[in-house]
Amino acid sequence: MPRPVTLFTGQWADLKLEQMVKLTKQFGYDGIELACWGDHFEVDKAVSDDSYCAKKRELLESNDLACYAISAHLVGQAVLDNIDERHKLIVPDYIWGDGNPAGVNQRAAEELKQTARAAQKFGVGVVNGFTGSSIWHLLYSFPPVSQKMVDAGFKLLAERFNPILDVFGECGVKFALEVHPTEIAFDIYTAEMALDALDHREEFGFNFDPSHLHWQGVDPVQFLRKFPDRIYHVHIKDAITKLDGRSGILGSHINFGDARRGWDFRSPGRGGINFEEIIRALNDIKYTGPLSIEWEDSGMDREFGAREACQFTKRIDFAPSSRAFDAAFED
Repeated sequence: MPRPVTLFTGQWADLKLEQMVKLTKQFGYDGIELACWGDHFEVDKAVSDDSYCAKKRELLESNDLACYAISAHLVGQAVLDNIDERHKLIVPDYIWGDGNPAGVNQRAAEELKQTARAAQKFGVGVVNGFTGSSIWHLLYSFPPVSQKMVDAGFKLLAERFNPILDVFGECGVKFALEVHPTEIAFDIYTAEMALDALDHREEFGFNFDPSHLHWQGVDPVQFLRKFPDRIYHVHIKDAITKLDGRSGILGSHINFGDARRGWDFRSPGRGGINFEEIIRALNDIKYTGPLSIEWEDSGMDREFGAREACQFTKRIDFAPSSRAFDAAFED
């Protein structure tokens, strides 16, 4: 049976959910991954209003769409980050409050706990998201960065996320970190460090998104094979590196969509990622969950892209074989 193909609404939060749901079905998707911003999935209302989740489900089911995960990337970013004015743009007003950094961190952590409770009420078992990072600014080791400073970042992960994960455990919900630059885990080695810091507790795993690994030079297939039991959700997103001798992978302080950048996101199938090997690896690790399109391509109309991405993903997915191709020759 093919995996369900879903559409993540994070890049569509300018639309009301009722419109987004209709578009998602028109595009050909089997389901939808709801972002916890805009009116797509409002955590505070989901927790406080007993009818909220039922109404969301009714809307999805009336359009024949499933939902396997909700996503709390924006609030999650504020849990570990060193808070500054950028965060005011991405968190709800009740999380920002007076903007005092410690207060924002604390309220964001509490909101993630509430998100686990909301997911339980809504009937989904995975919350995708970010953690943020207190040590991302230490990436380039000059002025020299001591191991003690790096270790402190992972210690802070444990201090702030273990209480969050306790609630996830109580709710029977998993937190899936999207391994991503600016997060505490952004490649294979830092993902190992994060798991170690959290004592490999079952509530914490990964939302696999190959695009963020590819442009760094990390093989996404190796990530899948390294963490076969921690892939709790999968994003389908493409990226391309187009280094021309003038730009580099650090982005040059040039925004997405600018042709001068050394890399950029692309609609699935139009970048440099080998999705064939990703599907084979997902089959090998027995991942049967959704393939969720996170559509980001500054050079393409998004409705055209979302429809094409759905068709592409359904075309490349296939079930593993139940027998060896040469089994007829066995005794």
